[in-house]
Amino acid sequence: MSQVNNTTSLSEILDTIDLGPTGSVQMMFAKLQLAQSEICKNQAESYMKQIEDIQEEQELCANMIEKARKLQNDAKTKDTTTEMPADMVEFFESRGLSIDTTGSDNLHNSDEWDFNLKSLTNYQEEVGNKTQTLMVYLQDFIGQYNSYLQGANTQIANANQTLTNLARGQ
Repeated sequence: MSQVNNTTSLSEILDTIDLGPTGSVQMMFAKLQLAQSEICKNQAESYMKQIEDIQEEQELCANMIEKARKLQNDAKTKDTTTEMPADMVEFFESRGLSIDTTGSDNLHNSDEWDFNLKSLTNYQEEVGNKTQTLMVYLQDFIGQYNSYLQGANTQIANANQTLTNLARGQ
């Protein structure tokens, strides 16, 4: 059996699978099962990549929350304002997050940091929910992959047994 490539088209995948010269229904069904398992594997890999990307975003968000809490704490203990760093402003703006606009500047007191932190934690929760949804899809595709692969192996074993029985004259 040849290695299946990374395509997602059923017909392209079927063209890459070689189970030998047999044209039995069992082997054709096995070939179809193998092609379906490859499609599921490709989908699972896609979801794994998306999950990795989201986990990086979660880590970045957690760092922003930590930095915002420190700035809020500094503003609170000194009873003053602290400036939102440029990288944090860019993080908020690039993700469409709300920033407290009191004073029309990047200086925030403790209460204004509360608003900013709520925006960050809401975003963090939203990103976390995406991860959970993708994990469900990933588990589904892994289950389908295993099922198709098991079905293919069963059909190949049955076809081999049929050939063995024919060779023995049974």
